[in-house]
Amino acid sequence: MNLNANWSYPTNIRFGAGRISEIAEACTAAGISKPLLVTDRGLSGLDITKNTLDLLESAGLGRAMFSEVDPNPNDKNVTEGTKAFREGGYDGVIAFGGGSGLDLGKAVAFMSGQTRPLWDFEDIGDWWTRANPDGIAPVIAVPTTAGTGSEVGRASVISNSQSASKKIIFHPKMLPVQVICDAELTVGMPKSITAGTGLDAFAHCVEAYSSPHYHPFSQGIALEGMRLVKDNLPIAYNTADNLEARANMMSAASMGAIAFQKGLGAIHALSHPIGAVHHTHHGTTNAVVMPAVLKFNAPQIRERFEQVAAYLGIGGGFDGFCSFVDEFNDSFAIPKSLTDLGVKNPDIESLVDSALQDPSVGGNPIEMTKENTRALFEAVV
Repeated sequence: MNLNANWSYPTNIRFGAGRISEIAEACTAAGISKPLLVTDRGLSGLDITKNTLDLLESAGLGRAMFSEVDPNPNDKNVTEGTKAFREGGYDGVIAFGGGSGLDLGKAVAFMSGQTRPLWDFEDIGDWWTRANPDGIAPVIAVPTTAGTGSEVGRASVISNSQSASKKIIFHPKMLPVQVICDAELTVGMPKSITAGTGLDAFAHCVEAYSSPHYHPFSQGIALEGMRLVKDNLPIAYNTADNLEARANMMSAASMGAIAFQKGLGAIHALSHPIGAVHHTHHGTTNAVVMPAVLKFNAPQIRERFEQVAAYLGIGGGFDGFCSFVDEFNDSFAIPKSLTDLGVKNPDIESLVDSALQDPSVGGNPIEMTKENTRALFEAVV
């Protein structure tokens, strides 16, 4: 199969193995002549990052990098990254990495020309209109994992370091203008990260499909995204160098992020505060809480997931789908509970309050209240 293409939905995507070689061309297409590559500490010293910097340098674009990015990027990271961008006189960002590098890179580009503080642009109502659109630098996104789909998103998830809560910063111009999806960049991922990020993509598709909002485009994308994960994540997990499986997982990741324009729900509402306070891996946390959320939402989603099960070739309808999710998690050694994930002595009441303030609650098919959200947390602890 020829897994190589140029797409313009929802932005320009250069998809295919080895296409990181086009990074300089992508800069030209984006109007960037002096890029700042933003990535996380773990990636900063790896060959895939060094090779990308070599490509930039050989094209006369410099080799500038900012890598002070935490696993759950926060406002302090944004401040330091924005300072580096401004002081270096850069004119664009290459957001390079998993969700943390991509989200931080997009936030730095967004804040590079703003005069108001970061939290003035939280995804509440029309707060995004407060931004100066001319002060948003262009972004090239280069994912090195297959999960978050942040490369095709118009927002960044940033932790508030004072309140230990995750916030969403949104603006339409945060959407990267060029994306390079190169499956070769994901080959070196540890098995646990391959699983966790892949199940993040799966969670995006599941929640988008569960959302009660009307968006048939997203509904169809979510359905096929689930199939791609079901068929390809086990191969990518067990055979690290299978580029076809890894390419299909990169597609599923982008599709999940496109699909959740329809909405997210309780999986993410629970996962965001857990990750912000206890610093757990986001995708793995989603996987841990997913079985309980499926059962919670069963009265509203049972019928539509009968269709999902049939499409995925899973017998037993909705109940069969739930059994599949349990077995799928087990095949990747996903912990059964938050305690097994490393969450110790959680403050349930505080987590409940944070979950109910998360923007994801609006997309859940069953209204979330203090009582049923507390019960959900208690079921997954």
